[in-house]
Amino acid sequence: MVTDRSFGVAGLCFSGGTFYPIVAHCGSLHYAFISDTLTQPFAKKSLHHSFNFVDRRVNLNWGESMYELKFDEDMCFACGTHDCLVKCQHLDLDEDMARIEIEKIINSEDSWVLHDCVTCYACEEYCPNGNHPFYLIVQKQEELNIPPLPEPLIKQGVQLGIPFRGEPEIKEINGTALNMGAFSVLTNRVQSRLFEGLTIMSDDPRKMFHYFCQLMYLHYAKTSVINERLEKIIATIAAHKVKKVVHFHDECYGTYTSYAPAFGIDVPFESIHLFEYLYNKLEELKSDITPLNYKVAYQRPCSSRLSPDKHLFVDKIFSLIGVEPVDREYVDENAMCCGATILGQRKEGRRQYCNEIQKNNIEDMKNAGAQICVFNCPACMQTLGKPVGKSGIMPLFMSDLCRLAIGEKVV
Repeated sequence: MVTDRSFGVAGLCFSGGTFYPIVAHCGSLHYAFISDTLTQPFAKKSLHHSFNFVDRRVNLNWGESMYELKFDEDMCFACGTHDCLVKCQHLDLDEDMARIEIEKIINSEDSWVLHDCVTCYACEEYCPNGNHPFYLIVQKQEELNIPPLPEPLIKQGVQLGIPFRGEPEIKEINGTALNMGAFSVLTNRVQSRLFEGLTIMSDDPRKMFHYFCQLMYLHYAKTSVINERLEKIIATIAAHKVKKVVHFHDECYGTYTSYAPAFGIDVPFESIHLFEYLYNKLEELKSDITPLNYKVAYQRPCSSRLSPDKHLFVDKIFSLIGVEPVDREYVDENAMCCGATILGQRKEGRRQYCNEIQKNNIEDMKNAGAQICVFNCPACMQTLGKPVGKSGIMPLFMSDLCRLAIGEKVV
């Protein structure tokens, strides 16, 4: 167990289908909810660069969208493996069953897969053809009114993501910018030499939803909400005149490099994955690195499934900073999601199932000898941080682990 360092973490919590701002001290694992940021009324404000964010009740019924998913039905029908469903950790299908059910989904017919999907994103990675089966599943859940979450949670969550509290301050940024997305409360995590030279696009927690990528609504089966808002979020980022954007959360990275292209949404800036950025920065600071000599387990988030080509930077960073990834079952393509969204899903038995997969995941880390559980996603940290800590494993963000390697104190 790691006992010679003290770590503090702040973040947002996605729990039971709801997104909460939180602060946490992981040394003692105390969690305090900041509820006042959720209860303020949404302001009727307009941005000065050609579009409006409006205070209004969102239509929760599926309807027509100006964006169409680029899904090749013929490619799917011709697939020889149907790995998107066969490999699913949460559903039990052989190849024949998978072919029958995916055909039903394509044809907008009721399928038990639509009812039992836990929205873990993994099928997006499993598909050997990059044909976006997960986006198709979520879209059909909405079209056929088969939401994974209860309607009250959906209504609450959809309202939460509306940008409010006035206009964001738009300043032109020369060079590469850092986008904190909906995690402006975590800007203390980036006060480091690792992020020198990067301008934070917005560090005002009151304005963070102007930069919120909206992709968490895949867990709500609400592609219509994402598609309605995403163009405006992109316009806000583009208004800073940035050419390259490092995204603190890889769900934002996945939004602009996977989801937006899949729906034909134009993105006028280049996105950089946080782990790729950290690896390159550590290479620049290589002479300052002291090997940490810890055994670590990486908690891969659902959003990482949208950028599997960047997953290699996990091991590259670990090698560079001198930590050893433990040999365990739930790793890489077989990684287990944190369970945050499963906890609140409508299907009977979901709470018990969530507890089971979390227990199995943490026991897997512990049995493999992990001293530190490394997190990418703040929601995963909030969900698993406390139980991981209780098991004797220190929860830590990847960026903070990198800071320790160059001699910085993480408090």
